[in-house]
Amino acid sequence: MKLFVGLGNPGSKYARNRHNIGFMAVDRIAEDHGFGPWKSKFQAELAEGRLGDQKVLLIKPQTFMNRSGQSVGEAMRFYKLDSSDVTVFHDELDLAPGKVRVKAGGGHAGHNGLRSIHEHISPAYDRVRLGIGHPGRKELVSPYVLSDFAKADADWLDDVLRGVSDGAGFLADGDGGKFMNAVALRTAPPRSSKSSPQPDKPAENPAPAPEVDDRSAMQKLLDKFK
Repeated sequence: MKLFVGLGNPGSKYARNRHNIGFMAVDRIAEDHGFGPWKSKFQAELAEGRLGDQKVLLIKPQTFMNRSGQSVGEAMRFYKLDSSDVTVFHDELDLAPGKVRVKAGGGHAGHNGLRSIHEHISPAYDRVRLGIGHPGRKELVSPYVLSDFAKADADWLDDVLRGVSDGAGFLADGDGGKFMNAVALRTAPPRSSKSSPQPDKPAENPAPAPEVDDRSAMQKLLDKFK
């Protein structure tokens, strides 16, 4: 079994916050892949389903961001899973909006949700970093992440969430490369040529070929005086 954890804050007032893009990602996976209904357990909302050959449990901690590790740790211990079976979807200030990266282990970079998970299950888990951009100054970070996505963000956000859902099966199988390819097909699809080159068409009224004058010089001179 794999544990896919979306990070965010519970409640409708936070639902469209940038900080809740992790919730949005697992919601999209649940909807697109026919997961069971959300249930309350482990201080979280849970949905069970399958991605390819893998059984997957989606989790949205309801403890608020800075205590996310409590519910993740409870679920992991209940199902006797290792931290390497856990993948966390979270907002990432250090990536431009629309960028997605997969990371195994590492630090929490000041992210309160990741810090809490570090404390409860160790840093040895996978992450899907969902870029939201940086407001530019440190003191603006908190109001920025706790603000809703702008209307102008709707298109790229939808592409990211669809791409994450498209590649979720690869992620469950541990194939980060194929997962990233699936995301890229949504966020940066290959350009198709506008039109294939057409073969040159013959002119409708081609000019007649010049006649070849094969007379000798003497014949040309005699013909002048006829």
